[in-house]
Amino acid sequence: MSRKVLRTRLCDLLDIEYPIILAGMGGAANAELAAAVSEAGGLGIIGAVNLSPDELDAEITRCKRLTSKPFGVDTIAPTNMVDTATIEELRNYIPDEAVDYVSRLANDLKIPVPEGTRFGKEGGTGWAAGMTPKQIEVVYDHKIPVFAAALGSPAFMAPEAHSRGMKVIGLVGNTRQARAEAEAGVDIIVAQGHEAGGHTGYVATMPLVPMVVDAVDPTPVVAAGGIADGRGLVAALALGACGVWCGTAFLCTVEAGILPEAKERLVKATEKDTRVTRVFTGKTCRLLSTELIEKWEKEGPVLPFPLPIVLCTSLQDYMTEARMVDNYFIPTGQVCGAVKEIKTARQVVEEMVEQAVRILEEGLFSRVKLSE
Repeated sequence: MSRKVLRTRLCDLLDIEYPIILAGMGGAANAELAAAVSEAGGLGIIGAVNLSPDELDAEITRCKRLTSKPFGVDTIAPTNMVDTATIEELRNYIPDEAVDYVSRLANDLKIPVPEGTRFGKEGGTGWAAGMTPKQIEVVYDHKIPVFAAALGSPAFMAPEAHSRGMKVIGLVGNTRQARAEAEAGVDIIVAQGHEAGGHTGYVATMPLVPMVVDAVDPTPVVAAGGIADGRGLVAALALGACGVWCGTAFLCTVEAGILPEAKERLVKATEKDTRVTRVFTGKTCRLLSTELIEKWEKEGPVLPFPLPIVLCTSLQDYMTEARMVDNYFIPTGQVCGAVKEIKTARQVVEEMVEQAVRILEEGLFSRVKLSE
């Protein structure tokens, strides 16, 4: 059977077959998932936020072994490129009362941790401003064709990236951010609505996308937030976007780099099972709801970005080791309620495209009558 054709200008810009981009989810969007999405015709993106330069180098090398097609890398863009803070330096800013609180919380929730563990002061991963320049050097060395920043503006690197033939993607939650990035030379703007998993703003996808399209025309816009199938893809195109940026749809794939137990928990979730919180990163971030998050919201410390990432991933390490996912930190969108089985990344891409093509060729016109 011949492959369906569904092309927009995004496909020409990124040299891909379908206008579908994998969200660069830290941890989940590994080399295997990025390569699988690219092999299926979309653009795979490696989530590099918590990777050291050596780890990122290894991940990119593995992705290149798995696919010869284009793929990208996503990390956090710091607000100040002269900030050289390291993870070890950030640990010094985590207050003792926060460390003690997490110890009590782990005990209350029966998370098995060694006695005397100093959460955030040891173990865990995270992000510090000093990591990004080193990560970008790895991206340059590997001649990766696409760089994305799902948090912060990548405008600082647009001139250098363009001189190397790269495309730069920026993610925004309002029209002010969108205009600033387009004016700074960012090639593709991802308009991400409130429904999305991970860091998210306050405007829903439906109103946000057309406003951003109008604000940055002719810069291409990609829609994100609440999109997991062909219906969402067609809706995004109708709103003026030229493609979609999808995360949650790919979390429950065979290739995604999260625990199988976490995937099983996700497919059982409903649209009511997420919440926006600052607990995980210090910024508004949508995650799967847990007892841990509810307790922390009520009684725990509020820390500024990015300190909570170091603290929470330190705790998550022990939950991973024990394969306890009931209180796992899982950034996921409201559309998780529509994701009901574990598939391969290829299945997700191909089913999304096939459904979109059916709607565009037949389904929509069978339900809508037009007259002169």
